[in-house]
Amino acid sequence: MCKDCGCGISDAHDHAHHQDHHNPALKESHTIEVLENILSANDHQAQHNREHLDACGVVGINLMSSPGAGKTTLLEKTIEALNGSMNIGVIEGDLETNRDAERIRSRGVPAHQITTGQACHLDAFMVHEGLHHLPLEDLDVVFVENVGNLVCPAAYDVGTHMNVVLLSVPEGEDKPAKYPVIFRAADVILLTKIDLLPYLPFRRDQFLKYVNQVNPRADFIELSPVSGEGMPQWLEWLRFKVGLRQSIQNSQ
Repeated sequence: MCKDCGCGISDAHDHAHHQDHHNPALKESHTIEVLENILSANDHQAQHNREHLDACGVVGINLMSSPGAGKTTLLEKTIEALNGSMNIGVIEGDLETNRDAERIRSRGVPAHQITTGQACHLDAFMVHEGLHHLPLEDLDVVFVENVGNLVCPAAYDVGTHMNVVLLSVPEGEDKPAKYPVIFRAADVILLTKIDLLPYLPFRRDQFLKYVNQVNPRADFIELSPVSGEGMPQWLEWLRFKVGLRQSIQNSQ
């Protein structure tokens, strides 16, 4: 969380440090207060984002994972497989470059890139800005591809309706035990790059044990967007969840 890495609170923390370096307890209380204020403001904005999406009949889905787990590839293959049956928009989050947004736009899908500079996550204010760069009235789903990180993104509600957490086989089966917060936040956990299972010492049973310990309510899908294995199950999950959420929106 940002409490540990300091991203997003550096200015406030530096100010507190200069004021309170002779009193560590006071400094700590100021830091906690700053964090609480940041998260409270973020949660307020996140709720506004959800209300905005609901008013437009759009379902928001937050994708979280380490760098390289396959978020952008999953989006590309999902867009290709849906073949226009679901109208998708994407908000991309990275520290630098516009590359992921360009990859998505090349698939004929509107995408807005957010470059965070030093922040290792997206927050609700960034996503709010991104939503205004998408044609929400024409969309069914907005995917938010969060910054690659297994820590901070879990602490910040960005105002979506669902969280999708990806873990790739090369990362190892112990990550749910090491980074439980992000896996607890997941509505579905995707084990990606399963085409590499024959070549890597990934203990699937142990991975599932950790997942069940951390978040037994989450759905679980194994897939490889590159080979196509497991993609039908992912698409079925996506269609069902989006349809369910849209039925709730229509009844409000």
